[in-house]
Amino acid sequence: MKTEEKLNMTMLCDFYELTMGNGYFKKGYKDRITYFDVFFRRVPDGGGFAIVAGLEQLIDYIENLHFSTADIAYLRGRNLFCDEFLDYLADFHFTGDIYAVPEGTPVFPREPLVIVRAPTIEAQLIETFTLLTINHQSLIATKANRITRAARGRTVLEFGSRRAQGADAAIIGARAAYIGGVAGTACTISDQRYGVPAGGTMAHAWVQMFDSEYEAFKSYCEVYPTNATLLVDTYNTLKSGVPNAIRAFNEVLRPLGITKCGIRLDSGDMAYLTQKARKMLDEAGWPECKISVSNSLDEYLIQDLFLQDAKIDMFGVGERMITASSEPVFGGVYKLAAVENQDGEILPKIKVSENVEKITIPHFKKVYRLYGKDTGKAIVDYITVHDETVDENHTLQIFDPRATWKKKTVYNFTARELLVPVFRKGKCVYQKPTLPEIQAYCRQQVDTLWEEVKRFDNPHAYYVDLSQKLWEIQHDLLQKNN
Repeated sequence: MKTEEKLNMTMLCDFYELTMGNGYFKKGYKDRITYFDVFFRRVPDGGGFAIVAGLEQLIDYIENLHFSTADIAYLRGRNLFCDEFLDYLADFHFTGDIYAVPEGTPVFPREPLVIVRAPTIEAQLIETFTLLTINHQSLIATKANRITRAARGRTVLEFGSRRAQGADAAIIGARAAYIGGVAGTACTISDQRYGVPAGGTMAHAWVQMFDSEYEAFKSYCEVYPTNATLLVDTYNTLKSGVPNAIRAFNEVLRPLGITKCGIRLDSGDMAYLTQKARKMLDEAGWPECKISVSNSLDEYLIQDLFLQDAKIDMFGVGERMITASSEPVFGGVYKLAAVENQDGEILPKIKVSENVEKITIPHFKKVYRLYGKDTGKAIVDYITVHDETVDENHTLQIFDPRATWKKKTVYNFTARELLVPVFRKGKCVYQKPTLPEIQAYCRQQVDTLWEEVKRFDNPHAYYVDLSQKLWEIQHDLLQKNN
């Protein structure tokens, strides 16, 4: 099979999106305006919140939507699609509206992360890639945020490229991890393409290449005197690795007046070894030497290391971050929420299921986040119909949409709409922030959450409530479909 030099991501769709598109076309639904929501039902790892990411790649995808001549020829060869539909695809481009929660925002189950308002075929065809980019990057950003919070302010680096599930997962995964809070990556191309700071020093092969461990360390210090981090566990960490590192520092760096340096461990009992190494380095006059560790770390192992009084300044986290191996699926879905009739009236749609989690929230919606004026902390996310507003000057009574007798009065708050316009009539209207700006925004927004919500285990369930109007619409539709 011949391939183009650059893959056309328009064809990265489930085949049913094309068969439905052809059906919509033939049945006269091509121009019907529809509303689809992207949302998720459960936070990975049983956490209290997720971090949304992937919007920048969604924007790039939408702006480049097209079917090439080769794509049309392939589809024609399947003998499933009418010529008129294929002619429509040959001139295909996105003409709808998209609203999204900005990258780096803490988000919660059941609330829309992305809303697509577009003609039926357009909205249906972008389902797969929209889910792919939001699901993958939100998963990695969420895991990275858990790990960086476990590190208690110490530097965390993403080391997972070689264990990622494919090239794109490595490259884009490093971007998502940076949004979640890591300081940098080992993946060079992620720095080149997205500006995720790349760095690295040596592997065990460097140490093995020389006639002695000491010679390897000394040579590295000579080549990189201002960035000397030495891998000390190739042979024996405490008997040779740390002593040889100290010797190299003394002979090469000290005469240059350089005190910034480091050692790294990739194996062994990290708590014990870092305690002993710290003592040896301090006694040798290298109190500023940083100790970094790697080797299948995650948030729980990092927490345990601190409980054991490990002396660690930096963590390199690989496979368990880049693959989110503890729960490698984010679970976002793309569901129809409403359609417009010929008069422009919005008609809510609902999916009903015996599994209560799978019942959808109908209609074209807004999501407000309410913050306490006195604390700056997030109180509740409040989902309304698109034409509703929240008056900050009045108290607001909220209730659990699944247990309506549970009520709470909210007062002295500020309200912020989470969903912002990204595309209007097919044109991008969103000013994309820089990656460092997204990371800083993520950190600031996570700080607005109460500590109880941020617990790794059994976190407090954050309120995500429906307005009275939206609840009644959902309730009426459930009654009609019962």
